[in-house]
Amino acid sequence: MDIKYLKGVGPKNAEYLRSLGIYTIEDIFYYFPRDYEDRANTKKIRDLKDGEIVTLIAEVALINGTRKTQTGKNLTSIVFKDDTGFITGIWFNQPYIKKTFKVGEKVLLYGKVNRRFAELQMVDPKYEKNFDNNDENSVGILPIYPLNKYLSQKTLRNIIKNALINKRELLKEILPKRILDEFNLVDIQTAIDNIHFPKNKDMLNKSIYRLKFEELFLIQLGLQYYKKSINSDLSAYNIPLSGRLKELKEKLPFELTNAQSRTIREILLDMKKNKPMNRLVQGDVGSGKTVIAAIAMFNCAEAGYQAAMLAPTEILAEQHFSSITSLLKDFDLNIALITGSTTKKQKEKILTDLANGEIDIIIGTHALLQENVEFKNLALVVTDEQHRFGVRQRATLVSKGHNPHVLVMTATPIPRTLALFMYGDMDISIINELPKGRQKVDTYFVRSTMRERVYNFIKKEVMEGRQAYIVCPLVEESEKIEAISAEEAYDFLVNNTFNGNDKIVAVLHGKMSNEEKDFIMQKFKEGAIKVLVSTTVVEVGVNVPNATVMVVENAERFGLAQLHQLRGRVGRGSLKSYCILISDATNKEAIDRLTIMTKTNDGFVISEKDMELRGTGELFGMRQHGLPDLKIADIFKDIEILKTTRDLARRLIEDNMLEKDEFEPLRIKIESMFKEKIDITTFN
Repeated sequence: MDIKYLKGVGPKNAEYLRSLGIYTIEDIFYYFPRDYEDRANTKKIRDLKDGEIVTLIAEVALINGTRKTQTGKNLTSIVFKDDTGFITGIWFNQPYIKKTFKVGEKVLLYGKVNRRFAELQMVDPKYEKNFDNNDENSVGILPIYPLNKYLSQKTLRNIIKNALINKRELLKEILPKRILDEFNLVDIQTAIDNIHFPKNKDMLNKSIYRLKFEELFLIQLGLQYYKKSINSDLSAYNIPLSGRLKELKEKLPFELTNAQSRTIREILLDMKKNKPMNRLVQGDVGSGKTVIAAIAMFNCAEAGYQAAMLAPTEILAEQHFSSITSLLKDFDLNIALITGSTTKKQKEKILTDLANGEIDIIIGTHALLQENVEFKNLALVVTDEQHRFGVRQRATLVSKGHNPHVLVMTATPIPRTLALFMYGDMDISIINELPKGRQKVDTYFVRSTMRERVYNFIKKEVMEGRQAYIVCPLVEESEKIEAISAEEAYDFLVNNTFNGNDKIVAVLHGKMSNEEKDFIMQKFKEGAIKVLVSTTVVEVGVNVPNATVMVVENAERFGLAQLHQLRGRVGRGSLKSYCILISDATNKEAIDRLTIMTKTNDGFVISEKDMELRGTGELFGMRQHGLPDLKIADIFKDIEILKTTRDLARRLIEDNMLEKDEFEPLRIKIESMFKEKIDITTFN
């Protein structure tokens, strides 16, 4: 029901509410407070303690007026009293306050008490005049909502109260009584009443728990329901273990780590089943995911089926093609590459061979998703860095096969809490071990005064036959942003560090054509270019084992996960490697972020910190994943509720409980929330 039809709203307020994302009466029920003011217990002035936040009812005793402080601020002070003592209210740069009050009038004050010598003070207290002790908008535990400039807290509270009084029948309980009883949850009407207007702190806490539980439970249940809906009636190609797997393992140019071997075993056992595999392989930068994908695709091809690998960029697709071709060179497989740069003639041949089944393994970018790409018997789809593709894009490739097995790989370490939340529909393999011979990358955080010294260190490494990256946040100089650009860094290196030698330094950035970028990257990989000055186009996938130094200019402009990805471009061989973060940041969050990088190389620890500092939504783009936004739960703080709801969701789905009548409201809610996701994947 449109919010404008609610008593006390009208067209104008409805417009203001819409700007807050409130369109319906149901929306207003779920527009939760961001904080609360506990005005439940008023205190006398003599009982006030330093540092406590209190409500008191007092009389205006004296209006002192406004004076200038030593720092140049305007300070307005007013003395209040009750029958036990005096307290001074202080407001900075609000001289109009002195005209707001009159001596003798009664006022409700709410704020933090400070004791300065013998004097009690409240700095910038909230106040209400002409209040009514029985008015719920003045006393009790008051909700504080996110607002725009058009609505006051009082107006919004009244609108929500009207909705709860006049339209509470719209609040339908979707959780069956057995779940409410098992987990000691309050019913939905009680929860919504008390999240907005709590009777007491205990009821507020119970309501918050109920609403967090429901929010996380719906998402976990939706993911499990979705997983079952695409697997229940689907049969996939069951791919036997190839007799040549042992031969392939012996021919690998390196020894597999225990984590790689465990992950390969999990994948191959999944592919033996006649149900589609749906597995996420999560491995830190340089942990060796490509060889895992190669072995899975090899096993698929050996059984006579086709495998496809989807990569987000041409550079990464080409690198995978090169690595996988090299790893499987002794096994007479037809491996093809298709990208936006593939010529029309080459593309036509690839498409014909693919449709005829003559190509065993194909690696490509978005070019693989085009309508005219057809397979004979696609049995395995590997997606690299899946969060870079939308839900529909990922589903498009899957739709080209007969319920193919799906393997998703990411080098962006996802905290376990986030993985539980976002990939509740997937089995997860974690590679928590680096290949043998790799050395830890030493990371330093320095100020720009050290830049010349850092560049001279690069020169020293180059003289010893090594290579280096310098990553800048900008392509060219900007008047608006104080940051060193790639072009400035390039000029300094050529003209100062390398005495005019412009043959061994190159610039790479997103404004270049694909041909230019590919040419420079190839020269860098071959070692002709020694120092690559770049924007973040090198963030993912470039593999140059000879590169030993990564310098990040204005490092405060990058997120933790991004810095970790950049650091992962070095230390890819057996050579000692270094990451140097240059920044003149002064704000605490930026300094904390850069300091974390110097203390750990563990991508999972870094991703946990990133989520803590930046929040989960921003970190991983939950909308792109196809999941609803969280309104009240926090998957970082509410991990125990998340685990509880995930276990409950699994139990209900495994026991087919959603088919029972008592679960019908829950099933209808899940289907409405996840309809698009379920439809896309089952291709109804």
